[in-house]
Parts: sequence; C-alpha cells; structure tokens
Amino acid sequence: MPNYIAIIHKDTDSEFGVSFPDFPGCISAGRDLDDARAMAGEALALHLAGMEADGDPIPEPSSLEAVMADPDNRDGVAILVAVPERTRKTVRVNVTFPVDALRAIDRAAEQRGLTRSGFLLESARSAIGQKGIKRSAG
Repeated sequence: MPNYIAIIHKDTDSEFGVSFPDFPGCISAGRDLDDARAMAGEALALHLAGMEADGDPIPEPSSLEAVMADPDNRDGVAILVAVPERTRKTVRVNVTFPVDALRAIDRAAEQRGLTRSGFLLESARSAIGQKGIKRSAG
C-alpha cells in the first residue's frame, strides 16, 4: 500500500488545511491536527476513487525531497497518508436536486475541503449514525 505526502498548513483564523502535491485539487481541512490527518485520508481515498472511475492514471508518490523543494510547501508540515485498501466497489449514481440545493451542497463541500461526492457521503454517514456502514475508500 503506497503512501502519499500531504502538506498540513495553517493560516491565522483558519482551520488546518491539507493538500496533496501529487494530486492538485485534492484538498481537505480539519479543526485540529488529528482531524486534519483523518480528513486527509478520506480526501485521498475519494480523490483516487474518482480518478479510477474516470480512467485517469494514478501517479507514483513523490519523494519528500521533491515535495519540499517546492517553496510553496516549505511553510507546512509534511505527513504520510496511506492509500486505503479498497474493500468495496465504488458505484456512480445519478441524483436530482433543485438548483439552489445543489449550490448550497457545493458551497458546504468547498468550505470543508471536500468534493460534492465526499460531502454527500459524509452527510449520509452522519445522518444514519454510521450504523451498518464501514468506512472505506468507496
């Protein structure tokens, strides 16, 4: 199971942000360092699932030296995030929402550093109390 480097950064008056240099656009956030680390794993899993579904190639992990050579990464803390084992197949579904509800969902997802799918999955897990649902990459 490969590990990818994530950069945790914190600006004044913000949550702890997480980004993945190997996956531009794969970002997350957390209230504290532990939350940021947990959310990083979920964000990576969801991002990889989306790439697989789209048929995009998955890059090899960059070295720490390569990641830290980028000046934009030097003010953050590097952590390793393991790619979770796939225990269930990810299925694409088609849902219908009123336009204003979809906009609100997208805003809420963006504020949390999640994709729309990630936000809806997190919301569904919360709503059903995670009973009978095992957390996985899909």
